[in-house]
Amino acid sequence: MADAQGAVVRCNDAARLLLPDALPGTPLTDVVPAWLSAAHAMLSSPGRPPAQDAAEPLHGGIAGRRFEARPSAQSEGRVAWWLVDDTDHQLVREALRMERQRTAFLAKASSTLLASLNLGRCMDVTALLAAENLADAALVVAPDHGHRLPLVTCLRGGGPVQSTVKVNPDDVPGLGEAMRGFPPVPSRWIDPSTAPGWMLPQELGAVGSIVITPLPGQGVPAGALILLRKTGTAAFSDEEEIFARVFAARAGAAMSAARLYAEQTAITDVLMRELMPPVLHQISGVDFAGRYRPSGDHERIGGDFYDVHPAAVEGEASLVSLGDVCGKGLEAAVLTGKIRNTLHALLPLAGDHQRMLSLLNTALLSSHHTRFATLVLASAVRRANRVDLDLTSSGHPCPLIIRADGTVEEADTHGTLIGAIPDISATTAAISLAPGESCVLYTDGITEAKGGPMGGDMFGEKRLKRALSECAGMPAEGIAEHVQMLAAQWLGTRPHDDMAVVVIAAPHTHHLSAVNGHTRGRFTA
Repeated sequence: MADAQGAVVRCNDAARLLLPDALPGTPLTDVVPAWLSAAHAMLSSPGRPPAQDAAEPLHGGIAGRRFEARPSAQSEGRVAWWLVDDTDHQLVREALRMERQRTAFLAKASSTLLASLNLGRCMDVTALLAAENLADAALVVAPDHGHRLPLVTCLRGGGPVQSTVKVNPDDVPGLGEAMRGFPPVPSRWIDPSTAPGWMLPQELGAVGSIVITPLPGQGVPAGALILLRKTGTAAFSDEEEIFARVFAARAGAAMSAARLYAEQTAITDVLMRELMPPVLHQISGVDFAGRYRPSGDHERIGGDFYDVHPAAVEGEASLVSLGDVCGKGLEAAVLTGKIRNTLHALLPLAGDHQRMLSLLNTALLSSHHTRFATLVLASAVRRANRVDLDLTSSGHPCPLIIRADGTVEEADTHGTLIGAIPDISATTAAISLAPGESCVLYTDGITEAKGGPMGGDMFGEKRLKRALSECAGMPAEGIAEHVQMLAAQWLGTRPHDDMAVVVIAAPHTHHLSAVNGHTRGRFTA
């Protein structure tokens, strides 16, 4: 208790243990901290109404502890101060505040890291978050690529900078272990003076504390996180190191997912390139063109396929194959890949369509697939100014021949579909194309495309033939594009099956006579 003049009046035993110099008559300013004496002076100043119990207590430190002080008005302007040790409560409140901040930070970090499956972006975000929230600077080190470590460096208040360093991780204490996914070395074991130059950004200045922790991945370490604090700032505490590992675990999971996605994407791209239909062009004087549209706009491959295999010997026939596997999507595309590879292996038998189809049928029946396929084979060879074709259909729509006068004919070839029954049969039609005439191979995805004015009508063979009759004399590329365009217009935005078309054309030719005008001369496209 103190009077209006600021002198101690009374002190109980508990207060005397805390303030041993608080004897009666002693000025309050000599025995209590300034925050408490200032509060008493304000409450007991002349002209103020008598002090009432404060609605909000005061807080301050005394002898290294945290206290809550409440005033109570007494007679003759005296004020009694009740002091309650609040240190433990304050520590709990501070710990709760820190925990809430860290939880919010981890939630934000997880959301930001998982927003991208790009490895470089994940490394940038990891370094940026760590520099802004955990240290003065942060480095993210990814596993080496050809004895070079991909590195992202970020200073607090700056942006991430990507680079590569050619170093041995084992030369840096704690880094080699972290890159292999071993438990981190405590920061107190790492001497900042031994850190190599590539770890210490020049803009940061002298470094006083370093934490190196692994970035755990999906079975394989995703790299290491390096945290730096400048000299003059508090060193990393054990609690901060543990929290850094929690953050690193989330960052490592995101980086590992991004790396796995990148690897799978690369593998998928390689497989896609192998399964995608080839780009067709003129081969040995015969024009070829093809167009393919998968059933899903988000897909690149499906159940329809085509190939053109040039003849091994000039003057022999090139082999064209166009087929349709039951179903669509990736599973159907896998079987198309098997059929295409099998046909490629059977190229030495390209002159015998029946034999090729029989062997292909046996191969499909012996596989684990339960799908079947339709197929048409065409052998095309240029003879003088004409193109001779052998066409064999195995359960597939008949090829259509566009004559020079606009007449559209069906090739007389029929057969059994592939991969359904042990014994198959097929007939082969021999066709000859004059200059400007074409042969169109197509899948039923075109004729069965539903659309039109009413939305449910199939495009049909009649419409296809009528459209092709207007293509007389057009080059193969133009016919293929025209068929694809008409089918797309008919469909609109409606769902559809895979669609494929291949056009084989005899190019327009010009006859060149010999110099003397009497010899045979030659044809040129």
